[in-house]
Amino acid sequence: MTPERLVELAKEAMTHAYAPYSGFKVGAALLCADGTVYQGCNIENAAYGPTNCAERTAFFKAVYDGHRDFQAIAVCGGKDGVISGAFPPCGVCRQVMREFCEDDFMLYLVDEKGYTAATLAEILPFSFSAKKHMQD
Repeated sequence: MTPERLVELAKEAMTHAYAPYSGFKVGAALLCADGTVYQGCNIENAAYGPTNCAERTAFFKAVYDGHRDFQAIAVCGGKDGVISGAFPPCGVCRQVMREFCEDDFMLYLVDEKGYTAATLAEILPFSFSAKKHMQD
């Protein structure tokens, strides 16, 4: 799966967003190690707290289906579905990624001109995997 194809799937996922309050639609396409792709969109709620990001929607769908090994995610967003810059994942999404992904997990952050690639390690302020460093 090329990054470009993953980006196209993220753009398609953005069309499914439920964003009646902000009008800001986000789409994500998550690539599993076996080649399976899970798409996700943001789902807003008037209370805001129950809102779910596109990245987490994709991860939770994949985990539900038994996937735990991920390679990359493409994310795009913009007002009224028009891509308007690259938007890195929020802190909660980064934490979910840290739970399931290694430092070399790739993120493709889509903007109007293409995408920027970064690893999970590059977007985390401190790269630490508790599951690898826990002591009994």
